[in-house]
Amino acid sequence: MRILFITSNRLGDAVLSTGLLHHLIDERPQAHFTIACGPVAQGVFARMPNRERTIVLDKRPYRLHWPDLWFETVTTIWDLVVDIRGSAIAWMIPARRRAVMRSRTGPKIAQLAALLRLDPPPLPMTWTAPEDQTRAATLLPADRPVIALAPTANWRPKVWPPERFAALFHELTAGPLPGAIPAVFAGPGHREREMASPLLAALPESIDLTGQLSVPEAAACLARTALFVGNDSGLMHLAAAAGAPTLGLFGPTDAAEYAPSGRRTAAVIAPTLQMQDLSVVQAFTAAADLLRH
Repeated sequence: MRILFITSNRLGDAVLSTGLLHHLIDERPQAHFTIACGPVAQGVFARMPNRERTIVLDKRPYRLHWPDLWFETVTTIWDLVVDIRGSAIAWMIPARRRAVMRSRTGPKIAQLAALLRLDPPPLPMTWTAPEDQTRAATLLPADRPVIALAPTANWRPKVWPPERFAALFHELTAGPLPGAIPAVFAGPGHREREMASPLLAALPESIDLTGQLSVPEAAACLARTALFVGNDSGLMHLAAAAGAPTLGLFGPTDAAEYAPSGRRTAAVIAPTLQMQDLSVVQAFTAAADLLRH
């Protein structure tokens, strides 16, 4: 059985789609999967079982990446095509069955689950290898709780002020997580490093993991943390999928749709939808409540 799974260019949406993939792998353990995604998202699927191939879609002018995908997939008769992008490609290649995203409302994982008529929606997950877990063990201490802080995002209005991340960390170590050490997570590139630098300066004892990890390594590290606190971002969704207690910080984006989805998650929303109006007290209260459950 051959399955084509067309997923997102963005890390967060790709992570959210892993619940569907896990369901399909369980349901069809002999199937071979081809994943189509953007370059940022490809690491999400690097350790996925039953993955035969990943087709990386680099965006091209005039949407010419879509003809590239058609050329790569049209010669196969697919048993199932799942397209969370809602593109026309699923209808332009031979397939015995298709599940194509349509416009829906509600939590994103429920929108995705509706593609395969799944209720309740399967939770996102991460796939890691022993070498990822070994790397995580060398980077994070085993004898102290680690608080993961993710101060970056792909849009400046989603970013909580770095001094409030630092203040929240101190409140947590004075309360529910005594002796904790901070670990600062961010993606690769100059822009991510620039956004993370003020927090690293405010918490010089931090473990600096900015731009140093592959997606599976980041997932393995996040799985070892006592708490994750971060802006609405791909890292937030990765932390929730990895099983870390995850607090997502929201302002102008829709928490009803994109709140973290996992076994222990919560979202806190700025009262004015402006991140500067989200207080440390509000975030601490939500974090403490999450840690109690």
